[in-house]
Amino acid sequence: MLKDNIVLITNVQHFVGLPTALEMARQGARVVCHDASFSDSSIREEFESENPLVTTTNAKEAADIFEDVEKIFGPVDILVSNDFFPAIRAPVDEASVDDMYRGLQALLIAPFQFSAAAAACMKPRKRGKIILVTSAAPLHGLPNYSMYAVARGAANALAVSLAKELAPFNINVNAIAPNYVESESYFPEKLRNDPKFIERVASKVPLKRLGKPEEVASTIAFLASAEASFMTGLVLPFAGGWA
Repeated sequence: MLKDNIVLITNVQHFVGLPTALEMARQGARVVCHDASFSDSSIREEFESENPLVTTTNAKEAADIFEDVEKIFGPVDILVSNDFFPAIRAPVDEASVDDMYRGLQALLIAPFQFSAAAAACMKPRKRGKIILVTSAAPLHGLPNYSMYAVARGAANALAVSLAKELAPFNINVNAIAPNYVESESYFPEKLRNDPKFIERVASKVPLKRLGKPEEVASTIAFLASAEASFMTGLVLPFAGGWA
């Protein structure tokens, strides 16, 4: 259980952000959610109204967000860097360098900045957990998706390196690497209702189904728990055997 732990979840409106926020709140954590859309007060208010178990921040920069969380509850104990950018399909000789830069900003630079802010917050207290939500794509390889796989692979490497760097401070760093998980971000409902897509999933994924976002959320909550305190430096595939 995560009772009284203070959790920050980034990009909560994307990927597995909301299921993770709700699961960790259910386990007793005090959860603060970040999302770029919260700069619009009406969107932020609607989210808070629909999800009363969590609270939000409308700060934009990583350091400011950590400062805001500390004002609300106290210093962050657990960071879930739930990073998102579209998986753009493009052969390497047609891919846009601008898209590559934007993907790296969202999937590598942003988690680097949040991890840096988390380390600054956690090192003086000699405890904390950082969990990067990445992708199994670089573990398996995806033709025509090199931009996405490279950015996610770099984030996986970031988790492994930071785990060694921050271990002396009793800070655990792990990455959970999903693919073929139900989410509007990557596998929206329209696609999930396409029989041809379901057939393709069955042919590629050994467990022959899509994962549930709630399953990812439960695994993240486990990595955040005291029971996982001897686990660090993992890149944990979550892809039904595909990876």
